Amino acid sequence: MSPSRRYQLEDLLWAEDAPPEIPKKARRELARALDLSELVQHHDRFLRLLDQFWIADDSGLSFEELEGLLVNGTRPVTLRDRIERHVFRNPGDWSTEDLFDNLGVFEAGDARLARFLEGLVSADVLLDEHLQEKTVGTINGHLRTAGVELRATGNDGGYPVFTVVPTPLHGTRRPKNIIFASFTKPDIRFRSSVDNDIEIVGGNPDDTLVYDREVPIEGLRWRDLHTWWQDAREISSETEARGALYQRLLKSLPDNSEGQQNLFIAYHQILGPSPGDPALLPEVWLHWDHRTVKERGPEALLRSRMDFLLLLPHGQRVVLEVDGSQHYTRDRGRTPDTGKYADMVAADRDLKLRGYDVFRFGHDELKRLDGAQSLLRQFLPHMFRRFRVSS
Repeated sequence: MSPSRRYQLEDLLWAEDAPPEIPKKARRELARALDLSELVQHHDRFLRLLDQFWIADDSGLSFEELEGLLVNGTRPVTLRDRIERHVFRNPGDWSTEDLFDNLGVFEAGDARLARFLEGLVSADVLLDEHLQEKTVGTINGHLRTAGVELRATGNDGGYPVFTVVPTPLHGTRRPKNIIFASFTKPDIRFRSSVDNDIEIVGGNPDDTLVYDREVPIEGLRWRDLHTWWQDAREISSETEARGALYQRLLKSLPDNSEGQQNLFIAYHQILGPSPGDPALLPEVWLHWDHRTVKERGPEALLRSRMDFLLLLPHGQRVVLEVDGSQHYTRDRGRTPDTGKYADMVAADRDLKLRGYDVFRFGHDELKRLDGAQSLLRQFLPHMFRRFRVSS
C-alpha cells in the first residue's frame, strides 16, 4: 500500500474516534514554543516517528516534473532529504514551525495530530523524563486553550505515557461519594463534614449503596465495583459476588420502566463478563436535599437522580436517560405538560454545564429487549470511541 493511500485510510478510521478539535492557531503557537534541537536529539528515533504519521518520501513534484528529472538522471529531492539537510546537517536552518509546516501538521486531521503529539513526547523519542515533562508543559500551555491537554495515563518501562484528553470543565472534580441503586430516598447524615464521611441512617442500610473509594484516572470499571462489593459484603467467591452485585443493581430499577431494565440487561449481555469495561451505575443521586421539592419550593434542585451514570477515563462523566411519557405529560400520559418538559431540559443544561455528557433514549426504543440489544450494539462502540474507552 502506498504511503498516501495509508494516510487516507488512517484519517478515515481515526475520524470515527471523534477526536477533540485542536485549532490551527493553537497548533502554530505550540510549534513556535517548541525547541527543535531538544526534539531531534536521537536521529533515527525521530525519523521513525515522522515515518509513522507523515509522508516523508514525497518530493511534492508533479508527474511531469518527476519524469523530467528521471530523463536527466536526477533523483528528486524528497521531504526526508530536506529534513536531513535543514534539521540535522544544518541545525538552525528550520524551526519547529518550519518543520511542522513542511510536514503538513497545521492542516492535518485532529486525530493524526493528537497521535503525533503523543508520540513526540513518548520515551521512544525523548529518552529523558525531565525533557518529557518539560515538552508536555510547553505543549499544554497552548492545547489547554482548546480544551485538551497531554496527560500522564500510564508508564512504559518506567517512563510516563501521555495521552491527549479533554480537560475537565471548571468545577469538575473526582467523585468522593457515589450514592446509587437506592430503593427510596435515603436518609443521610454526615459523620464528619470535614472528611465528607456520610452515613445512611434509618431503614435498611442495604437499601442504598454508597461507593466511597477513590475513582481511578481510568474511570470506574466493573473490576473496581466488584472488588468494593466483595470486600464490603465479605464474600469469598468472586463469581458469587459478581452475580449478587448484578442482581442488586437490577433490583434497584423501577418496576414500571421496562426501558431502564432492558438497557441495563442489554448492556451486560453485549459486553459480557469483562471486568475492564465501564461500570453502569443505576439510579445515581445527583442532588440530595432532606426537604421535599414541595417544602423547598422555587429553590428546589432539579433532577435529584440520574437513570444511569458512567464514570469514564480522565474525569469524563456520561449520563444515560430513558424518557417515558411521564417526562413530558401528566394525567397518566393523557395531557402534554410543557412545564415538565421545561424542567427536564433545564436540568440537562445544568448537567452539561457541570461537565456531564447526556444521552437520551426514548422508552419505546427500549421496550423490547431485542430492540435494546440492537440499539446498544450500535451505540456503545461509537460512545466508547468518542470518549476513548478501551477495555
